[in-house]
Amino acid sequence: MPKQKNVHTPVLLHETLRFLNPQSGESYLDLTAGMGGHTAAILELTQAPQKAVLVDRDPAAAEILRKKFKDTQILQSDFLSVSNKLIGQGKKFDIILADLGVSSLHLNEGLRGFSFTQSGPLDMRMDPSQRLTAGEIVNAWSEADLADVLRRYGEERKSRQIARNIVAQRPIHTTDQLATIVAKTYRFRSRIHPATRTFQALRIAVNDELNQLAHSLPKMLELLEPGGRLAIISFHSLEDRLVKQFFKEATGLGYEAQVYALTKKPVTATPHEIVLNPRARSAKLRAVAKIKK
Repeated sequence: MPKQKNVHTPVLLHETLRFLNPQSGESYLDLTAGMGGHTAAILELTQAPQKAVLVDRDPAAAEILRKKFKDTQILQSDFLSVSNKLIGQGKKFDIILADLGVSSLHLNEGLRGFSFTQSGPLDMRMDPSQRLTAGEIVNAWSEADLADVLRRYGEERKSRQIARNIVAQRPIHTTDQLATIVAKTYRFRSRIHPATRTFQALRIAVNDELNQLAHSLPKMLELLEPGGRLAIISFHSLEDRLVKQFFKEATGLGYEAQVYALTKKPVTATPHEIVLNPRARSAKLRAVAKIKK
């Protein structure tokens, strides 16, 4: 039987359902719906597809969602733009979810350029219509700017050395070329591929992920109904730090607090889930509920 391409297993599914606690008839906003793994489970409980809005900035993901959820509103956009649009329309939701991970749709398709395990062009755009690509950063940005991206977004301790080696090897056209150059910077290998942080940094820079998240967090709370629940799943320390700090501020305002914490600390995957779905290894779930005034 041929191996299925784009098989997607939603991370922390049981934990997400436990904290979001979907109830029949509730409205639902998924800001990063991807291939609809979390969505399918939540809509099975709410039984209200017409009250759901599913968002993804990738047109391929949006097309998959349209085929799977025919009675549901699908929006192809980044979640910051959508949040602004929905606020302008006066919309509110009982449940909001943002899974910030890169989907199987990206990682399993070499031509998208997200994975260092497959050869593909240096692309990494979640929305293929945008101009900036990883190839432009790798081949056109200065050594200093490249090192800054690797240090800031990848927390790469060898950022200067890697940037120097990249500039010396230009032009670089494919993901495997780049991964090989980065790997040569390290004499000893760990269980994590040495190019992991470099690819993370480039992906974040290409898609402006941290700025998107920082500006979207207060808008997510604005879109919540009183009593509504918001869950965010992050996959690296930079994202989790932003979410943690924002939730801490929103819950620590005394009588002015907007939300209360549903998770006292980040919820992570069980060893069993990690065996079944290795991508869950770095996932962290944080959730809050909006206070009814």
